[in-house]
Amino acid sequence: MIRPLATLLVCAVTLAGAHAATIEAVISPNAIVVKDAGQVRVHSLEGKPVLYCGLDAFLGWSARLLGAQIAPGSDEGPVVTLGEKSTPISRLFAREGWLRPAVLTEASQEALAERRGGWACAPKTEPFAQMGSRVDPKITAGIAMNESSYRGRPWPWTLNVAGRGMFFATREEAYAAVNRLLANDRCDFDVGLMQVNWCYHGKRFASPWEALAPATNIRVAEDILAENLQRSGSAMKAVAWYHSANPERGGPYFSRFMKHVAQFQ
Repeated sequence: MIRPLATLLVCAVTLAGAHAATIEAVISPNAIVVKDAGQVRVHSLEGKPVLYCGLDAFLGWSARLLGAQIAPGSDEGPVVTLGEKSTPISRLFAREGWLRPAVLTEASQEALAERRGGWACAPKTEPFAQMGSRVDPKITAGIAMNESSYRGRPWPWTLNVAGRGMFFATREEAYAAVNRLLANDRCDFDVGLMQVNWCYHGKRFASPWEALAPATNIRVAEDILAENLQRSGSAMKAVAWYHSANPERGGPYFSRFMKHVAQFQ
């Protein structure tokens, strides 16, 4: 009885592997070709392709997916298995910066802010156009270039502690640094893309983790700019006051801002 049972188990595993659906080809960030039980079909993914770097750049990146197993998923759609890890393929594409979902998740915000995948070739203003809502993205992008520029681009995982700029590789690392500062009763630091000051504006965030969320950080900066505009009646002062209402400090800040804006496409 042992040998026939073992044979049946081996056959079952073989058949299961033979009928596993695989990715036959990748057409674009929202269209893949799936082969299942000898039949080939095109599966569409919801969202907008991010192809600022061109389709060839995406196809080169996606070559790793060819032959990978793919199975029906839940609400997020098909799940692809790479190595031992399974991930909804739409989430993978969004996380790596090739697909813009209808609603920007935190992972897609991070991809956009870090300029992963297709976002790498987008204009500097694009993250602010995608994640802002009430202020011209050239204005928020110009301020971000003043505040958190790292290697020529605004960087989301930036802190400035008492005048000392600190750039972190990941959101988790920046979050840990914020928590260390708070544990030492420090609030003299700026956080995120827009370098929002914690002493003055920390209460605008639900938590330090949320303060680092790119879209939330931009939204709070827009709120501050709107309040500055209401108080001053001047768009120029609204930007200058983002740094300081003291003309000796706000004036040079505004001049640097204008130089950045003049370089945007």
